[in-house]
Amino acid sequence: MSADKDIDGWLGERGITPTESRARARAVLEEVGLTSARKVRISEPKLPRAEQVLAERFYRVCAASACQQVAKASGREPLAVEPRSHCEHCGGSNNRRAETAFLEACERYGVRRVVVVGGSPAVREELEDKLGGRIELRMVDGTERRTAVKAQSDLEWGDLVLVWGATELHHKVSSHYTQPGTPHRHKVVHVAKRGVAALLDAGITHLER
Repeated sequence: MSADKDIDGWLGERGITPTESRARARAVLEEVGLTSARKVRISEPKLPRAEQVLAERFYRVCAASACQQVAKASGREPLAVEPRSHCEHCGGSNNRRAETAFLEACERYGVRRVVVVGGSPAVREELEDKLGGRIELRMVDGTERRTAVKAQSDLEWGDLVLVWGATELHHKVSSHYTQPGTPHRHKVVHVAKRGVAALLDAGITHLER
């Protein structure tokens, strides 16, 4: 005799906890004959099929506007989930959301090379790990001496230059990139907030202007 599971509990494990989302998910499971309105439990052999049905029909999404936009363009029906960790786009992480959106913006606007000036060693390593497979990155240590010649090379090389002023960044380094009159000023973004999400959001905003 096969075991069974509480349907609401099983949906809750997948973040389908809002009342409307749960009702919508149950309606679809009933529609394909995996359960009925009078049942509160479902047999375990049916769960893989139930998982497949929900994945094909719905895009599980949190309330963040960027995630909502992606869900609407997915071709599947958006389904609100809580907590945010169940969101298919960001997984509950602002950094992950921003990384995905930034890569999409780079692709949309033809940005292939990005220079990041400043940031801690750990954050620079994170950016390289998350973004480096899709775009070329040049990471500039804001605490080490940078000559004007090298900075000029960075400005010529990059399609986008993010100067991260709220982090470990000496003025003598940043001034090479932000001084008025440089012919590459249009590709330079001065970021005044900390955090990877703030950095990448500033880059997206610049590209979309």
